[in-house]
Amino acid sequence: MRSSADAAIDALRTGHDELVVLVADLGPDDLTGRSACADWDVSQVLSHLGSGAEIALGSLSRALDPSTPEVPNIEVWDRWNAMGPIERLTGFLNADETLVEAYQALDVDTRENLRIDLGFLPEPVDVATAAGFRLHEFALHSWDIRSVFDPGATVAEEATPLLFDRLAYLLQWVGHGDAIDGEVSLLVVTTDPERRFGLTIGDTVSIGEASPSADGTLTLPAEAWLRLASGRLTADRTPEAVSLSSTAITLEDLRRVFPGY
Repeated sequence: MRSSADAAIDALRTGHDELVVLVADLGPDDLTGRSACADWDVSQVLSHLGSGAEIALGSLSRALDPSTPEVPNIEVWDRWNAMGPIERLTGFLNADETLVEAYQALDVDTRENLRIDLGFLPEPVDVATAAGFRLHEFALHSWDIRSVFDPGATVAEEATPLLFDRLAYLLQWVGHGDAIDGEVSLLVVTTDPERRFGLTIGDTVSIGEASPSADGTLTLPAEAWLRLASGRLTADRTPEAVSLSSTAITLEDLRRVFPGY
């Protein structure tokens, strides 16, 4: 039976392989061109993904062998920030491949029972959660690169359903309810996968059961919801399938509520 860990690891492999096809032969001009991630060029996004892979591999390695030395994150980031564009590309290709291979090498028992200290959560988490956090980072930032070369790019199909529930946990930090006046509630209806839930924007931003007195309905593909909530549903990257029926809030208001990360 395919577990949550299996699904996340498989999605990391697919995502890595697809991004490699796009970026492996990029030259300096492409690498220093602006990405869809604000203030970062393509090489900086690859640097972020590469350093993140290195840090994630360190956490996984220490969970498997506690004697593995820990390298402070700041040292990893400083080293990657000092690289040139081609170094960042090469470094990403190697670091992310190594991380994905390490996840794939875990046997069934380890995937189920290993606990990994990610450093920013109250307690160690299972492989499915650790790989899921990495997938969240990878899927969105790989879109930041892919959308430069394909304006119609979407969040990877195999990653979208796996990221859906994780986003609910993040909304309290990434949502800015003070971007609008008063409180607004919406029914959100997504496709691929199909979901229905309530979005409440007030002092905090949260999702839960849809209110029968919602101020409107937001209908959109699930991957577009992920991009909206992460600040990536810009006007020029909004599918025609996105619609909002409400007199209380506009799509541009929602973009201010979710400025991105």
